[in-house]
Amino acid sequence: MKIGFIGLGNVGGKLSGSLIRNGHDVAVHDLNAVFVADKVAAGAQNGVSPAAMMQACDAVITCLPSPAASAAVMEEMLLHVGPGKIWMEMSTTDEAEVKRIGAQVIEAGGAAVDCPVSGGCHRADTGNISIFAGCDRATFERILPLLSTMGRRVLHTGDLGSASVLKVLTNYLATANLVSCAEALTVAKGAGMDLGVAYEAMAISSGTSFVHETESQVILNGSRDISFTMDLVAKDIGLFQDVADRAGVPLDLNPLLIRLFNDAIDRFGPRELSPNIIKRLEEATGLDVTAPGFPAEMTDYEPEEQGAEVIVRR
Repeated sequence: MKIGFIGLGNVGGKLSGSLIRNGHDVAVHDLNAVFVADKVAAGAQNGVSPAAMMQACDAVITCLPSPAASAAVMEEMLLHVGPGKIWMEMSTTDEAEVKRIGAQVIEAGGAAVDCPVSGGCHRADTGNISIFAGCDRATFERILPLLSTMGRRVLHTGDLGSASVLKVLTNYLATANLVSCAEALTVAKGAGMDLGVAYEAMAISSGTSFVHETESQVILNGSRDISFTMDLVAKDIGLFQDVADRAGVPLDLNPLLIRLFNDAIDRFGPRELSPNIIKRLEEATGLDVTAPGFPAEMTDYEPEEQGAEVIVRR
């Protein structure tokens, strides 16, 4: 199977790297020519344009920063969709939008999948990230070899759009975790606690989480570098709010998170690293919430291995 990969940023660059590294036939495209040149040097082909890639490839993956960017790319590709072609949307996007575009792909004879990832950029780099996939079962089985190269755990979530709902749901949970970790660490500092001890207490207790065990470390280091920015958090929790609104579910916490991140964007800028949500508290208290011995960025030390489908208990 020949694969096209469009979008070589923080996540897409790593996911496409896993495909290339493991011997798949990959063509790449990005507006940044340096990103393309790097992947070509690693063994990919230059895909030239989205339209050319849909013509030449069996499956085209998009991993882009917004639903609008994906829609623009799909406009270029749609005329070249036909039987046997697959569009795989790995961006974090809107359920309604992926269904809208997917319906056009299916009407043209192709297949559509929303297959976002979760688990941190450091795991995307090693092929150990988790992947959700929304599509019919036959399409899922066709693309499982690709997904299990890019990810360790692959979950078939149901119909097209279901993976996007679950992705923004899990990103909402991660955002709530991040804010609570920032508050807990700042209170620990204000109460005179050793922050190294506080980190370990949280890690071995009922208060631990994936976010604490990753993002709290780069918070305490001071780098705050988790390869994710505040504008992307705001987009994701905004998409989660859209899902809740369509479902008629009144939320208390997510609207507060939206206000917190909008305020932080106003203060620090949209491209500020997301763990620097703690700067709101550091500025309010005059505290420096850092400690020695923590890494500047996260590294996945798990060895890369072929992924597999997660079987849902019924």
